[in-house]
Amino acid sequence: MTYPQAIQFLYDLRLFGAKMGLENTLKLAGYAGNPQEKLRFIHVAGTNGKGSTCAMIESIYRQSGLRVGLFTSPHLVSFAERIQVNRQLISEGDVARLVDEMRDFLKNFPVEVHPTFFEVVTVMALKYFARQQCDLVILETGMGGRLDATNIVTPLASVITNVQFDHQQWLGNTLGQIAAEKAGIIKPRVPVVTGTDDAQALEVIVSTAKAKAAPITVVTSVEMQAAKAFDIPLLGDHQKQNAAVAMAVAGVLRGALPVDDADVQRGIKQVQWAGRLQLVRREGGQTILLDGAHNPAGAQTLLAALNSYFLGVRPALILGAMRDKDWPAICHILAPLASKIHLCPTGSDRSADPQRLVGCCQEVNNVVPIFVCSGLAEALKETESEPFTVVAGSLHLIGEAMELLHLSPAVAERGLNEWVRGDEIDRQVC
Repeated sequence: MTYPQAIQFLYDLRLFGAKMGLENTLKLAGYAGNPQEKLRFIHVAGTNGKGSTCAMIESIYRQSGLRVGLFTSPHLVSFAERIQVNRQLISEGDVARLVDEMRDFLKNFPVEVHPTFFEVVTVMALKYFARQQCDLVILETGMGGRLDATNIVTPLASVITNVQFDHQQWLGNTLGQIAAEKAGIIKPRVPVVTGTDDAQALEVIVSTAKAKAAPITVVTSVEMQAAKAFDIPLLGDHQKQNAAVAMAVAGVLRGALPVDDADVQRGIKQVQWAGRLQLVRREGGQTILLDGAHNPAGAQTLLAALNSYFLGVRPALILGAMRDKDWPAICHILAPLASKIHLCPTGSDRSADPQRLVGCCQEVNNVVPIFVCSGLAEALKETESEPFTVVAGSLHLIGEAMELLHLSPAVAERGLNEWVRGDEIDRQVC
């Protein structure tokens, strides 16, 4: 199997939609030799900040000399971003070999219970990390936690960054319900670290930990303020919160995974994570800020960062969102800050129609011009004379921006991030 064939095979797994549950993943992992039993994990769930927190934890332990696997999603440009060892992306050859092996295992599943893309990729990653003899794997959930494919592992620590509104159609309509799904990663007697500050959500997490005799560390505002003393290269006060959670994990696991304060400091100082409040300086002096603010909480974080770092500056705003997200709220949060607004599709099957975003933006900012563009390329061209432009609303859009701005090679693999509910697939087939 060649790499293009492997990517096409993974793309075709969209046929099976996205389903929640562990049975298929456990069965597929069994065919693969249960690689999760050969590895040590830190398992990370949460609404926002999962990726940044994973990157910080990975950086800390890599600085300590460990060989660290990193599994995250979605990817911005290349599928290989999802599976890394010591921040080196999995090779095309390894992807092709692993997909070929998975294809053989999948023959054991009838069509009606066929594993999904995320289930297959999760087991691929576990098998790769085991072959690479990783000392530790930082494993990010895809969605929720309780029924997420990654939840077949028993980690050294379970981490819940925060609980906010997103994916309500899957996880519930209250923060308590969403927290219960996130708390599903908590295992008996396995330490838990959380930065959750919502009272309802925190009560659920604490009670779940207590029921499972899992010692819990709640990162408070005091620890988050202390993290501000660290030299963190990622913009935003929320990254101080993520850093506080990462440092708490290192502290909790110091017995199982020895790491000194210098390693923690170097790990935080050297962390890299693209597409989140990422500043780009273009020839000619233009500054572009890329941020995957794909839900209301993310939009509020972007707004806070702009008020902190660019107070009084009104940027041009390029906005594109997914229709299954709360795009009206995103518009209401971000549109007031703009000097002009360019709305565009995200290039995804799940893209919200930019025409529908116009009214929401006008409700809160009817004094600036609002344009509807055919795509991000047109929006970037129309704003190239602006001194400061913000691109936000979807990680899919940020990935496209990274390609168009030549920050990453164009590999046309963002389509692998697409998914629909399994029951929606069933209805379409019927």
